[in-house]
Amino acid sequence: MIRRGRSIGFLVLAAIMLIMGLATGRSIWFTLTYVLALLLIVSLLWAWISIRWVKVSRHTRSRRTQVGQPLEERFIVRNTSILPKLWLEVRDYSTMPGHHLSRVVDWLRPRASFSWRTKTISRRRGRYQLGPVSIRTSDPFGLFPMQRDIDVTGSLVVYPMTVDIHNFALPIGTLSGGDALRKRTFQVTTNAAGVRDYVPGDSFGRIHWKSSARRDRLIVKEFELDPLADIWIIPDMHAAVHFELDENNALNLESSGPWALRIEETEYRLPIATEEYTVTIAASLAQYFLRRDRAVGMLTKGQTHEALQPDRGERQLNRILETLSVLRAQGDYPLADMLSMEIHLMQRGTTLIVVTPTTDPKWALHAQELSRRGARIVTVLVNPASFGAEDSAEIVHQLLLGNAMMSYLVNQGDDLTAALSSGARIF
Repeated sequence: MIRRGRSIGFLVLAAIMLIMGLATGRSIWFTLTYVLALLLIVSLLWAWISIRWVKVSRHTRSRRTQVGQPLEERFIVRNTSILPKLWLEVRDYSTMPGHHLSRVVDWLRPRASFSWRTKTISRRRGRYQLGPVSIRTSDPFGLFPMQRDIDVTGSLVVYPMTVDIHNFALPIGTLSGGDALRKRTFQVTTNAAGVRDYVPGDSFGRIHWKSSARRDRLIVKEFELDPLADIWIIPDMHAAVHFELDENNALNLESSGPWALRIEETEYRLPIATEEYTVTIAASLAQYFLRRDRAVGMLTKGQTHEALQPDRGERQLNRILETLSVLRAQGDYPLADMLSMEIHLMQRGTTLIVVTPTTDPKWALHAQELSRRGARIVTVLVNPASFGAEDSAEIVHQLLLGNAMMSYLVNQGDDLTAALSSGARIF
């Protein structure tokens, strides 16, 4: 792509000199016209050759990262022609905040390549686009600047930050025991449900050798899920209950609490927004229970409705984190209304961990009603008053405690590990 520049001025000047030569008949004007014409032709060819026979490739170490973790990429620019490149400007149009790959490559020799690496600390959860890339160059006189767009794109998902939780208290009776679920599972558990014939794809570790020897064919064991109550994590994404400070006011409330992450001699803190605290707490709780082999599901309604059925393992954790990475506080349903519509998804005895910044005292009544239906409720309240809002969640916290409901209260700047590991208060 040719961009208009000073070349138009040279064309006009050459035309004037040609007219002067025709008008006066003096050879000096024709000589200057030929020189300018030759300069324009050579410059155009130089710029055209400089933008051709160039290959750009990018190598991303991982397309999944987490807030606080680095994103590493390597760029390679190759000159595949037999002529050198005077200079090349490589511009990257990635949407990830703070990710800068653009640079100028000077004097790229024939058949040579130039590479560089970049490391960017991920500071915002979300799904981002890597690329596209454009190459810019010109002739030595800058007469014909050219640009070529290269569709070197990819996607990147930044998971929300998680903190280590040492001991999150649940209502009595949900840590062990429970009703037999009578559900077959591909996972190996302590509950053997029976045997069946081997089919291709079954793990050899599930073969029951005694039964196979008796029946003279391969027999495998079947397992049932452990009789433990499912856990549903419910981050409240109703737009009306969330609060976020603008950058000017946020400076007055910034805290260097002990929960802040140390990243390459800098300190990373969560944005002063109840939305980010809610998502981080939900992600941390999912990580805590899944790593203890509990079946965890997630229910929420932000810009979209999300209902992840309870499951175990690292795969379920990745599904929850990926969902939370793009979740925004744009829901139009209050928390109580959403739970009333979705309670049929949950079995009796299910544990609901609700993470919400609500200041509505009615939540204590709704939680008590859900408890009477057989659900076990734990509420993690993100106090909006500590973020600069006028209303406080302290009243809701006290009402929940007064109704013998388990409740955590988290303020802005708290050490989240300590706040979630200290055990919920209950009267």
